[in-house]
Amino acid sequence: MSTAARPALAIQSAPTARWAPWAIVAADVLAIEIAFLLGLGLRRLVAAWLPNGVGPDQYLGVAAGILLLPIINLQLGLYPGYMLGPVERLRRRMLATLAVFGGLVAWDNLVARGVFSRGVLLATLLFVLVLPPLAEAAVRAILIRRGRWGIPVVMLGAGDTGRALARTLLREPQLGLKPIAFLDNRATVWNTVAEGIPVVGPLRLASDFERRAGAAIVSLADLVHGDGDRGDIGGLLQELNFPRLLVVPDLAGVASLWVSARDLGGSLGFEIKKNLLLRLNHALKLLMDQAIAAPLFLLSLPIIVLAALWIKLSSRGPAFYRQMREGMNGRRIPVWKLRTMYRDGDRLLEEWLERHPDDREQWRRYFKLRHDPRVLPVIGPLLRRTSLDELPQLWNVLRGDMSLVGPRPLPDYHLQQFPSEFRTLRTRVLPGLTGLWQVSARSDGDVSVQEALDTYYIRNWSPWLDLYILARTVTAVLLARGAY
Repeated sequence: MSTAARPALAIQSAPTARWAPWAIVAADVLAIEIAFLLGLGLRRLVAAWLPNGVGPDQYLGVAAGILLLPIINLQLGLYPGYMLGPVERLRRRMLATLAVFGGLVAWDNLVARGVFSRGVLLATLLFVLVLPPLAEAAVRAILIRRGRWGIPVVMLGAGDTGRALARTLLREPQLGLKPIAFLDNRATVWNTVAEGIPVVGPLRLASDFERRAGAAIVSLADLVHGDGDRGDIGGLLQELNFPRLLVVPDLAGVASLWVSARDLGGSLGFEIKKNLLLRLNHALKLLMDQAIAAPLFLLSLPIIVLAALWIKLSSRGPAFYRQMREGMNGRRIPVWKLRTMYRDGDRLLEEWLERHPDDREQWRRYFKLRHDPRVLPVIGPLLRRTSLDELPQLWNVLRGDMSLVGPRPLPDYHLQQFPSEFRTLRTRVLPGLTGLWQVSARSDGDVSVQEALDTYYIRNWSPWLDLYILARTVTAVLLARGAY
């Protein structure tokens, strides 16, 4: 090995806590049993309205039976869950939970003959769907802050794809992959730093990292030689002896969720599911929308009425604002909101931008202003920061014009800033009351961020992604993060 090919830059080891998986297991078991106690308490609370009582024999069996759930989670790779995104973790957790509780019900009906309290079991299920995922997220966040989450990773290929992937891994530490070094056959990049990570030498140094790194990531797009030759990629992959080996194909722009590897008679193929083309998924999405939007709309009516009265006292004009916007298949739909601006808001905005030219660039990029002269005092900022001004759009969801989750229906002047291809892509799905952009960036994301996040959602759509976004929406609204 030549001197030039040896690592000349200091490589920071990525500390990993071997007990991290056990921390997740402990949090899971504790959360599951707390969910059982809450379920038992709820069952006792409604005991006066139910004919049958609950004895220790009926609920202690539930407490023991639900401990099957951590065992199933272990088999599904959720401990510690490295390399699993939040949507995939949610999917596996929900499927495991429903399978365990369904199995307990079947056992009770077919074998035990009524030993378990079904009321306790059902109440526990409701809490188990919520508490263990929250406990897992909390423990993972603590481990990440302490630098004890994840495994060291060597990146093979320091080109555009590898660098972009490294940025993503550093920005999303919950994936549990911590880049410690780049390897690349181009001598011009040796002993340099990319994304804060040293490029230490050629690919043949990979064997030096096999005891220091828990995984290697091969970026195929970065291994193309100047003449377009990829070299012996198959031989390289066979020689790598890392516990985990990830290969990133040169397939930029296609779906990344719900992709499965298939053995095609000895050849490797990737099945990319087009969920948007499956009618069953559309029916399921519609069912979810109606089941969730109907009770939410009824619960929101008092808030809508009080907000409407406040708006009427603050400004002349209607309490509600209606604007025609682009919906699915390009159809024009009426989108309803509680009015948060003065009726002559366009004039006020133009006058403000004339007096404050620095704000014009912010308006051009985000179509929002931190100090918007059009917004009504007190009630306007309150509704906008909490997103309560959009509650009337639950009626749009019930009408079928919108979905709970999807790309937001934007005003025409906003849509005109996007490329025509992206505008066409947006019309393939129903616009949403909330979306990936709202829970990820909200007002802090410019048009390019909006395009990237909406594109990701449409290409990777699934009911699980919708459930994840709905859960994130609750947090985003409660914290009023990025809203103004």
